[in-house]
Amino acid sequence: MSIKELLTIWTDSPALSMLIWVLLTVAILYLARTPAHQAITSSSRVVSRALRLAARAVLIAAGRLERRNRDVLLAFGLNAAEESVNREIQRMDATIRRDLSSYPSMNRKVMELVAKIDNEYNCGSEVPPEPASWINAVSSVAKIRATGDTQVAKMLSDIKVNIDSEHRNAIEEYRKSNSARHEILTKMAPNWREAAQILSTVGKSIKGLNERTELIDKKVDEFEIIRNGSDKAARTLASSSMTQFVVSSLVLLIALGGAAINFNLISLPMSEMVGGGSFIGPYKTSDIAAMVIIMVEAAMGLYLMEALRITRLFPVIGTMNDKTRFRMILITFSILFILASVEASLAYMRDQIAADMQALRQSLAAVDAAVPTGSWIPTAGQMVMGFILPFALTFVAIPLESFIHSSRTVIGIVALGSLRIVAFMLRLMSSIARNTSRLLVSVYDLVIFPALFFDRMVRTRLLHAPLDSTKGRVS
Repeated sequence: MSIKELLTIWTDSPALSMLIWVLLTVAILYLARTPAHQAITSSSRVVSRALRLAARAVLIAAGRLERRNRDVLLAFGLNAAEESVNREIQRMDATIRRDLSSYPSMNRKVMELVAKIDNEYNCGSEVPPEPASWINAVSSVAKIRATGDTQVAKMLSDIKVNIDSEHRNAIEEYRKSNSARHEILTKMAPNWREAAQILSTVGKSIKGLNERTELIDKKVDEFEIIRNGSDKAARTLASSSMTQFVVSSLVLLIALGGAAINFNLISLPMSEMVGGGSFIGPYKTSDIAAMVIIMVEAAMGLYLMEALRITRLFPVIGTMNDKTRFRMILITFSILFILASVEASLAYMRDQIAADMQALRQSLAAVDAAVPTGSWIPTAGQMVMGFILPFALTFVAIPLESFIHSSRTVIGIVALGSLRIVAFMLRLMSSIARNTSRLLVSVYDLVIFPALFFDRMVRTRLLHAPLDSTKGRVS
């Protein structure tokens, strides 16, 4: 049935028929008001509760992920702190073995020097000379009174001469004795300096051990804090992981730039080795071969770092015995050296191939070929770069290990934030669904407001109408 027929089903006037249809629709909606309200409220309640349950499930998953991230972060930090403490203890042990292993010999040497200095000091000590035996006789003679006797005067004159001679001899002997003592003291000076140097060395060793001990105490305190699993330790480790992630990402980007330069150096010469017209899929075989060489160099550098125990990405390599690791170091370094030499040779060929291609283009264009300058500096620079870059890419293993370890924490933090955002959105949608039911109920009542108005008016009149006399009579 068309719309025109519906409009003329009641009367010939479309406007009157439309009015009838509207009134009929409002009446039907008014009669179905209570079930419609219940249906709208129940539907919104079901949707809201489902969204809230989903949000609660997401929050539970976020809590589990947060605990998992915390456990992994604390375990990684605990392992790093333990390795740091062990490394400091090993350094302290090496310092003790190096500096204090010779302490008994130094002690014996110092005691010998002290004994020698004491002996020389005793030998060089000043002993006052005993008074001569004739001093008493001279004192007795000096008490004799001068009577003018020539014999007495001559005797006194001889005594004076002898006293002067003895005085000069005593002064000379005293000077010789002082000179000998000074020579002994001069010989003692090197012994003093040697003893002072030994004691200074021991003092520096003890000071270094004290500093190392304080550092170990600090590392042990950090280890205890991480082992206790405090929130401060977790925040510190998370911040450190984010910093390591950013720094290692920047270093890896720099390494990718170096790999791109390395690829540009050897891709053109590789076309002469594997053929420039062959393709593997949409890519040239020479480009794939150059990329494979770079990847093999990176792998050899990674194995070399693992064998040197600088990185610990492969525990199997780290647990090998020293003899096997040494063989692996020789093998990986030899392969890396050979590949670096091959790259240097390819870099040398690059200039020649580029010059030949330029000459070919000029000959095809009927242009006189330019005379090459013959400078060896660019060629030497390319050869040096081709030889150095493989060894430089070897150290990419260090930021790669840091990137892998820190990415676990970063991915966990990002996933946790995503789950919390999803939970927030689900809660928001639940609130919207709950309030949407109210909006729909209001819109429903707005559509049937004439019937509601008439119903309210009737109820008001019935409420305020006068009571019937028979019904209002008190029994």
